[in-house]
Amino acid sequence: MANLQQQQNETGLAKYFEFGKHGTSYRKEIIAGITTFLAMAYILAVNPGMLSAAGMELEAVFTATAIAAVIGTLVMGVLAKYPIALAPGMGLNAFFTFSVVIGFGIPFDQALSGVLVSGIIFLILALTGIREAIINAIPSGLKHAAAAGIGLFIALIGLKNAGIVAANPDTLVGLGTFTEGTTLLGIFGIIVTALLMVRKLNGAIFYGILVTAIVGMIFGLVETPSGFIQAPPNPDYLGDAIGPIFDFDSGFWTGQMWIVIFTFLFVDFFDTAGTLVGVATQAGFIKDDKLPRAGRALASDSVATIAGALVGTSTTTSYVESTAGVAAGGRTGFTAVVTAICFALSLFLFPVVEVIANVGAVTAPALVMVGVLMASNLAKIEWEKLEEAVPAFLTAVMMPLTYSIATGIALGFIVYPLTKIVKGEGHKVHWIMYFLFFVFLAYFIFVRE
Repeated sequence: MANLQQQQNETGLAKYFEFGKHGTSYRKEIIAGITTFLAMAYILAVNPGMLSAAGMELEAVFTATAIAAVIGTLVMGVLAKYPIALAPGMGLNAFFTFSVVIGFGIPFDQALSGVLVSGIIFLILALTGIREAIINAIPSGLKHAAAAGIGLFIALIGLKNAGIVAANPDTLVGLGTFTEGTTLLGIFGIIVTALLMVRKLNGAIFYGILVTAIVGMIFGLVETPSGFIQAPPNPDYLGDAIGPIFDFDSGFWTGQMWIVIFTFLFVDFFDTAGTLVGVATQAGFIKDDKLPRAGRALASDSVATIAGALVGTSTTTSYVESTAGVAAGGRTGFTAVVTAICFALSLFLFPVVEVIANVGAVTAPALVMVGVLMASNLAKIEWEKLEEAVPAFLTAVMMPLTYSIATGIALGFIVYPLTKIVKGEGHKVHWIMYFLFFVFLAYFIFVRE
């Protein structure tokens, strides 16, 4: 009765976002939006640091990261009306940098074009019924394995950047030199962040980075910011993703690039679907096993990816950290609007972000802890069924071992149909999986160098 009365008295934004229906208020939504921002603000430092390894300017990527988050989160909040925030995704930025640009030798402007094309394809799938067919075609074990493998890969990058793991001529990898101050700082940061997460503090990863940076400044391992507020840096890569698509002499339209586009699409597609279901379940939106406005939510995610590519960053996707805002009481798209405003304001904080992003030991805790969260997907794999376990294991373990997300996915998709055929369950494998089997097999034989 109280909610009904509240609905009748609603006006403006409260009416549009249906505060009364969801039993929420401006105060709850604002607190939830700020909570979500704090939970995922680490991406403002981690993403520029990651993509700078691909030869991109840190300043420009910072601006692109914030703008992509603002656009994606606003579209999700206003169009789909979900309390879900978006930003350039972890794992996808690592794939962009280490697999596509460094591994395949593809220029970063062409890599941005690949992100743009994947976003356009995603949008087409989101506006049709094809998306359900694809989701149902990929076995759940491979989905969980891909997420876990990306987590292991991200954690390896973090440990390497902090100097905790280093190259070893005898064993390939080994422990780094613990007499280095930055390595000790990285270890300290990981421990502090882990303890904050154990205490279930909202924004634990963000606060972990902040504490690590401050301790680093105290001991002279991290530079003190020259200031705190300044005008946002220029997005130097604005529109660069468009050129290679229409330049048929650039070598963009190759079999290798199609594998890259598919990987961008695959990871974003299932990461988004998983996040939507997880956040919606926690918020109580799931009705009769169906997610209301699912098409709008997926379309919002694809629009965010397109916008992110156009301003100059890797794939933008929905963040599972949005559950922090839901736990704080967020129930409508207004939560996302508040988070978007926070990202917009963060555009003026580049001097602080620059100091953090330039020190691998400071961002390492975020990479390792995100890896921990993603690796939890291993528990969802049916390990007692070898026909499921073998391809899942290869998918997960080969990502960090080959330093390539695409390779892990490709191997898993090749082995899965084979194990199911030998098991006598080949008829249960969707035809899309057989199609992808030949695509990835051709990739290893004819495309991969």
